[in-house]
Amino acid sequence: MTYPARFSGAWTLLMLAACGEQAPPAPPPPEVSVVVARSQSIENIAEVPGRVQAVRTAQVRARVDGIVQRRVYDEGSDVKAGQALFLIDPRELRASLSAVEASLVGAESAAANAAQDVERYEGLVEDQAISKQEYDAAVARLRSAQADVSQTRAQLESAKLSLSYTTVTAPIDGRAGRAQVTEGALVSASAATLLTTIDQLDPVYVNFSQSSSYMLAIRRDIAEGTLKVPQLGRVEVSLILEDGATYRHKGHLDFLDLAIDEATGTAAVRAEVPNPDRTLLPGQFVRARIEAGVRPNNFLIPQRAVQLHPNGPSVFIVDENGMVAVREIKTGSLQGDSWAVLSGLNDGDRVITDGLQKIQPGMPVRIAAAPSAPAAPASDAPSAGR
Repeated sequence: MTYPARFSGAWTLLMLAACGEQAPPAPPPPEVSVVVARSQSIENIAEVPGRVQAVRTAQVRARVDGIVQRRVYDEGSDVKAGQALFLIDPRELRASLSAVEASLVGAESAAANAAQDVERYEGLVEDQAISKQEYDAAVARLRSAQADVSQTRAQLESAKLSLSYTTVTAPIDGRAGRAQVTEGALVSASAATLLTTIDQLDPVYVNFSQSSSYMLAIRRDIAEGTLKVPQLGRVEVSLILEDGATYRHKGHLDFLDLAIDEATGTAAVRAEVPNPDRTLLPGQFVRARIEAGVRPNNFLIPQRAVQLHPNGPSVFIVDENGMVAVREIKTGSLQGDSWAVLSGLNDGDRVITDGLQKIQPGMPVRIAAAPSAPAAPASDAPSAGR
């Protein structure tokens, strides 16, 4: 097909212009924000679930048989050691006490009579008015009478003690729980009928456990000098309540079991925590943050900079050539919005925190300038030279 001459010349000019056109310039490197890693001492914090336990719990049980006459304390109130809690019908035990007192009077009278016989026989045996055998028999009767007196006195003390048990008192200071019996209930000493319980709630214990692998890692870090841990009683523990609030009183570790539970593979650990406001209750679930020493020469990196993968965490850094590089790291505890980095970083590394979605390893990047501090507002007051 042939074209007119004017169309042929225009086509030639278009082709020449297209051949002389240059390729578009490459896009600039993406801009990222970085944080410079600086080594510092970081608290080694472990967070574990735990349960609150009363520091002392006393089960108040019946020590005599009888009928409960009255409950004389308010359920759920604080009681003092020795305070009356229940009254048990004392009439039967009073009658037993009176019978023992009467027996004691008779035993003492028999002993006094036997003593007089011995005293009288002493002169007669010297004058050989009676035989030595009769005198020895009188001494034996005196000793038997004295033994009866001692036995009856012991029975009297037991009867008084049993009678005192009809007033059931608190064995410790604490908060008394709900009564397990009501007025008119028959209680038994042999069955040790439970009447109520008393819990001491200030301070309280918090029980939790740590895995054997964690304990091994802690011992290894202490031996290598990468973790400095205070004495057991100086390891502070803070609590996070079920609603996420931080409990305002800090406690300390007071027990660490040296045996590993075969069923769970964990070691039992206990903290003692002040509880002056009775905020913590037995059985309550909490999270314990254990401030288990200090790790020197570690790093704190913003949480958003750390990439979590099945093979472990990593970060992107900007190397000395301005290229993106991947650095695998070992993280410790999460402290606020930052990860504690135990290894994998060097002092001065530039860790990328923003712009991660635009970069790949080996790609050149531009580091965004840090935002400048806002200028201080000019004072409207006249200067001293005016």
